[in-house]
Amino acid sequence: MFDIVGKRRWFFLFSAIITIPGIIFIILTPLTEGRVGLNFSIDYTGGTIWEVHFAQQVPDPAAVRDVLVGVGIEGPQVSITDGPKGQYVLMRMPPIGLIEAAPSPSPAPTAGPSASAGASASPAASPEPSPSPSAAAASTGIALPTEGTPGEVAAALQARFGPIDDVSQATVVGPIVSRDLINQALILILAGSLGIVAWITIRFRDGRMGFTALVALLHDVLVVVGVFAILGTFFRVQVDGLFVTAMLTIIGFSVHDTIVVFDRIRENRYRHAGEPFSAIVNHSLLQTVGRSINTSMTVVITLTALLLFGGEAIRWFVLALLVGIVSGTYSSIFNASPLLVVWHERDDRRRQAQLTAARASR
Repeated sequence: MFDIVGKRRWFFLFSAIITIPGIIFIILTPLTEGRVGLNFSIDYTGGTIWEVHFAQQVPDPAAVRDVLVGVGIEGPQVSITDGPKGQYVLMRMPPIGLIEAAPSPSPAPTAGPSASAGASASPAASPEPSPSPSAAAASTGIALPTEGTPGEVAAALQARFGPIDDVSQATVVGPIVSRDLINQALILILAGSLGIVAWITIRFRDGRMGFTALVALLHDVLVVVGVFAILGTFFRVQVDGLFVTAMLTIIGFSVHDTIVVFDRIRENRYRHAGEPFSAIVNHSLLQTVGRSINTSMTVVITLTALLLFGGEAIRWFVLALLVGIVSGTYSSIFNASPLLVVWHERDDRRRQAQLTAARASR
């Protein structure tokens, strides 16, 4: 019989090895003002959101990103969305001075040929000009910029992909909104974690189980955030709103496996009364490890397919889920329950020492 609990120090060491590098990069994020560590998207730092429609084609997001980088935009995010004219290009970038314009007034009707004394021309001689891309974009209510950095970006995009005939969104996310989003994300993760721990404590009537489940959750959070801190340093992968969604999903899935093991421990404590607690926990782990791995593998296979074929828009969201599911399965089996054994054994030694001291004082 494989002794998982007996080899717990090796599992704890492995957890330290995979979490410490990520923790270092997380700590470096504020120390280096974002140059190293987590790379936050404009959802949390503020910036510009610009959504446009090209008249002639739907460009590839990677090609649009290359154009933006070519004109000096750092860390742009590009995705394809649906809109009234078909598929639009949604660009998220640092502040570039883009200002949403009011709808352009309709041009006043021009006077007929009789209004000008010497002006007479046939339709063939003076054809009516077609509207320019800027005029077409302005007709939707948002003008296409022509000056400054926004004008340079618009000119570069149109030179590469053809005219822009619609601007459906041109907004700026300010620092106050970004700060509120960060606070909400932290509150969501904290409230979800504490709620889960409280339920485990009440359900199993053991605060130690709730605390060890919290440690396993913290392990999974540190692993995922640490991986993204490393990716943000070397590959400029950004943390956005979907990342928070992934973290909440990971927290729920990780605790799912932990609860299964804890429930089996509770049952075996009555069935195998008198056996050492470490033996009961190890027996419970062996009974549930196959179920936990099989459940996780079905999710991992699905997420791997999404990661390979799901497209650019959800790639990093899926990667966060994939890393978190694998880490959650590992921590539920090799961290939470062995840590519970460590705590129980420490309490037993303390009670034994108190009992010995009491007998010696008589």
